[in-house]
Amino acid sequence: MAYVLPRLLTKKEVDHAIKTSEDRVLVLRFGRETDAVCRQMDDILVKAQGELENMASIYIVDIDAVPVYTEYFDINLIPATVFFFNAQHMKVDWGTPDHTKFIGSFKTKQNLIDVVETIYRGAMRGKLIVNSPLDPRDVPKYSLLYKDI
Repeated sequence: MAYVLPRLLTKKEVDHAIKTSEDRVLVLRFGRETDAVCRQMDDILVKAQGELENMASIYIVDIDAVPVYTEYFDINLIPATVFFFNAQHMKVDWGTPDHTKFIGSFKTKQNLIDVVETIYRGAMRGKLIVNSPLDPRDVPKYSLLYKDI
């Protein structure tokens, strides 16, 4: 199903997508095509794409193809989903230590739709961080390990 979603293969393509998305939530799924959880996430993205077409653009980014962004967003676990609005990195308070990205796959298509709608509404009001609309049980739990601190 991931073949339906557009791919960004270079840093220049990712930069262009971030800079040119106006009044829409930009959803970037970082991961690998061969990973089972990434494929599950891609299926959810494809199913939600039709309902989100007026408020979001969804792209797949291979972490091996764009290591600059993989390092910049500190992506160690995949899939990782990052959100932008008008070239601004949007943060979501998931109830986890990291507000910059969503780690793992959304449980349902509706969860993804709810998150994108919340980001869209918050961004239209000028917010850069919004509270997660998801039930805390639907947010994957993980621990952050800091190196060289």
